[in-house]
Amino acid sequence: MTPLPSPTRAVRPKQLVALLLAFVMTAATGGVLVAGLVMPAVGAVGTVATASSDLFEDLPGELAIPQPSQQSVMLAADGSPMATFYLENRIVVGLDQISEHVQHAVVAVEDRRFYNHKGIDPEGMLRAAANNVAGGQLEGASTLTQQYVKNVLIEAGRVSGDDEAIKTATETSLGRKLREARLAVGLEEQVGKDDILEGYLNIAQFGPSVWGVEAGARHYFNKSAADLGIGESALLAGITQSPARHDPVAHPDNAERRRNEVLRDMLREEYITQEEYDEAVAVPVPDMLDVQNTPNGCDAAGIAAYFCEYVVKDLMNNESWGKDRAERSQMLMRGGLTIHTTLDLAKQQTAYDSVVASVPVNDPSGIKMAMSSVEPGTGKIVAMVQNTNYGEASEADPSAMQLNLNVGTSHGGGRGFQSGSSFKVFTLIEWLETGHSLGDLVSATKKTYPRASWNISCAPEYKADYNNATNLEGIPTSSKMSVLDATRQSINLTFLDMANQMDMCDIVGNAASMGLKQGNGEPLMPNPAAVLGTNTVTPLDQANAFATLAAGGTYCTPVAVTKVTDRAGNDVPVPPSSCTKVLEPEVVNGVNYALQQVVSARGTGKNAVLPGRPAAGKTGTANDETHAWFVGYTPQLAGAVWMGHSQGDKSMMYTTINGRYNTWVFGGSYPAQTWQRYMTRALDGVPVERFAQPGSRQLYGDRVALPAVVGRSVDEARAILRDHGFDVTVADPVASTWPPGTVAETDPGPGVRARPGSTVALVPSSGPAPAPAEPSPAAPPPAEAAPAAPPNPA
Repeated sequence: MTPLPSPTRAVRPKQLVALLLAFVMTAATGGVLVAGLVMPAVGAVGTVATASSDLFEDLPGELAIPQPSQQSVMLAADGSPMATFYLENRIVVGLDQISEHVQHAVVAVEDRRFYNHKGIDPEGMLRAAANNVAGGQLEGASTLTQQYVKNVLIEAGRVSGDDEAIKTATETSLGRKLREARLAVGLEEQVGKDDILEGYLNIAQFGPSVWGVEAGARHYFNKSAADLGIGESALLAGITQSPARHDPVAHPDNAERRRNEVLRDMLREEYITQEEYDEAVAVPVPDMLDVQNTPNGCDAAGIAAYFCEYVVKDLMNNESWGKDRAERSQMLMRGGLTIHTTLDLAKQQTAYDSVVASVPVNDPSGIKMAMSSVEPGTGKIVAMVQNTNYGEASEADPSAMQLNLNVGTSHGGGRGFQSGSSFKVFTLIEWLETGHSLGDLVSATKKTYPRASWNISCAPEYKADYNNATNLEGIPTSSKMSVLDATRQSINLTFLDMANQMDMCDIVGNAASMGLKQGNGEPLMPNPAAVLGTNTVTPLDQANAFATLAAGGTYCTPVAVTKVTDRAGNDVPVPPSSCTKVLEPEVVNGVNYALQQVVSARGTGKNAVLPGRPAAGKTGTANDETHAWFVGYTPQLAGAVWMGHSQGDKSMMYTTINGRYNTWVFGGSYPAQTWQRYMTRALDGVPVERFAQPGSRQLYGDRVALPAVVGRSVDEARAILRDHGFDVTVADPVASTWPPGTVAETDPGPGVRARPGSTVALVPSSGPAPAPAEPSPAAPPPAEAAPAAPPNPA
C-alpha cells in the first residue's frame, strides 16, 4: 500500500474552520469535490475560503484501502480447527453474511442520514463547527463514512508498523477532521454505500480485543453475525463508541444503557416496532451473553501444541513468505490464512495416550518421553507428542515446557539425544550395499581397534583408538556371530567389527541421505563411536529415516503443511516436500528382513511385536542408560519413541517410573511397549501388508567354491583359503597317504560352496598309518583237564 500524504502547510484553526465550512457548503449545495478544488465564497467566510482553497491541493482525495488484518486458522488433516493466530481478532465477511438488524443498528446510532449524504453530513458539521470555532477544534458529527476512513488510516498504520501514521489518524485536531472529510467525499465517489457499510462493519472495534462484527458476534454470543437478533445487534452496535467502557463482560450496566440508546434510535428510524423494542430492552445484558474467547497461538491446541509450534517454525523458516521473520510473522498474524496440516487427530490422541501410559505427565522420576509418527512414502507427520504440557513450568505443573522434544533447534527443539544402538541400522545398510550378507560371520568378542584400523575418508581427524568396547543389550553366544543374529540381539562388538571393515563416512552418509542430522542442524560425526549411537538426533528425524525403509528406499522430507490459502482462497507457497530414491530395493529388503527379527520373540524388540502384523524396528540404549529408543515401522506407518531426561545425560538406572522400580531401562522396555500400544491402535482396521522377501545374496552372500588344498602344506593351504575370504582352523593330524605336514582333508570338503568369512578346518596328515603287526606263532593246545574228584562220602 502506498503511504498516504499528510498536509504539509501550517494552517491556523480559524482557517481550518473556514475551509471546513466551505467544504460543507459545497457538499450541501451539490458541488463536486475533486483534486484542485476551488472553494466558493460563502457568506462571512467566503474570503478566507477563497484564499485558502489551494490548501486542498495538498490533501489526498483518494483513500488507499488495505486488506484489514484477519485471524489465521490452522487445521488438522480432517479440517478440524487446531489454533488461531492474530494481532487483531477479526473475521472478514460480506454484507450478505451480516444480519440486517446489525446494519440498521449501526446506521441508526452512528449516522442516521448515511444513505442521503455524500460522505459528510453538512447539517451536523455546521452545528458542530459553530460550537467549536472558539476552541479551534472540531469534534463529533463524523459520518459513518468518515469513521470508516479513520479506521482505515489507523489499520494502515498498524499493518505497516507506522506509529506516526496511527498518531496522525487519531489526534484530536481540525486537521485530522478536514483530512477525513476530504477522503470521505472522495471515497463515496469511488464506491457504493453497501461497500462502505461492509467495510466499516469489518474494520471497527467491537470489544476490547475484538475487531469486526463477525468476531464480535462469535465472542459475545457464540454465533455468526448473520444470525444476530435485534437486541444482540443493538448491543454490538453500541460497543464501537467506546469498546472498553461499553464492554458487556466488564461493564454490563454501561453496555445495557448504551444498548437501549441504540434500540431507541432504531425505533425512531422505524427499523423496529414498539413491540420489538419493548421485548429487547427487557432482557438483561448478562442473560444475552455466551462468551467464547478465541485463544491466540498454539496454547489452545492442547496435546497438539508442540506440532502446532513446529508448523509455525516451519512457516517462519519459509523464505517465500517474506524477506525476514518479522515480515513472515505479519503474514501469519494478519493475513487471514487457512493452514492445512498433516496431523491425524486420531493418531495424535493414540500416540499421546500411549506415551503417558508409560510415563505420566509430571512423573516423579522426571523422565520425559516423546514420540513422532510419519507416513512412509509421503513424509507426512501424522503424530507428534510428549509427556509434558505446553507452556511455562509452575509449581502445579513442574514439567510444563515449550521445548519440543521431538525436533531440533530450527523448529523449537533442542540438540537431540544420543541414538544408541538404533544407529546400527545404518551400518547394516552399508554392510549389504558393499556386497556382504546377513549370513556373514563376524567377530562378537573383539574389543580393541587401533586408530590406524579405521577408514574415515571424509574426515581422517576423527580416527581414534577404540578400546574396551562392551556389549550392552545383547550377549553373544560364541566368538563369531552371523550379522543376522547380531542384529536380532544388538551385539555391539559385532557391529564395531563390521564398521571397521568399511568406510565410516559411507555409514554416516547413509544416515544423512535418509534425513538424519544432529539436533542442532550440524552433520553427523563419523567417529568410530558413532557406530554405537553417540550422535544426538531427534525422534522426528529417526521416525522419518526408518520410514525410508518402510517405503522401499524412498526418502521424503518431513512435511507438516499440505496447503495454505489466503483470505481470498488463493494458494500461498508452502515449504516444499520432495521424495528421492536413496536405497536400492534389494538392500532395503535385506535390512527389513533383519529388523523383523528384532521385533520377534527372540529379538531385543520382543515387546514391540504386533499380533498378526509384520513389523520391523530397532532398539537403542545409550551408555549408562541415559537415553532409550525404539524406532519401528510397518509398510504403512513409522514411529520413533525416545525416553530419557530432557536436560543432560542422566542415567535412568535404579529409578521408579510410573510406580515401578527399574534396575535397568532399555530401548526394548518402555519405548518398545509404547510403540506397540500406539501401532496396534493406529493400524486397527488397516489391511495387513507384508514386506518384500530378501534375495539369496542378501541372506547368504555370494558363496564361493572351496579351493582344493589337499596335499598342500598347511601354511600354503591356509594362505589360499584366506585369500578366498575364509577363516582357517587346524585340527589334529590324522594318518593318511599324504606326506606328513600336508593337508589330508578339509571340512567342508573341496568344491563345496561356502560363505566367505566362514571357517574351514584343515586336517593335516601324519603320514601313512603304520603297517599291522605280524601275528605270533600258535601256542600248543592246553592240557586236558583232569576229571573232578568224586565227592567225599557223607
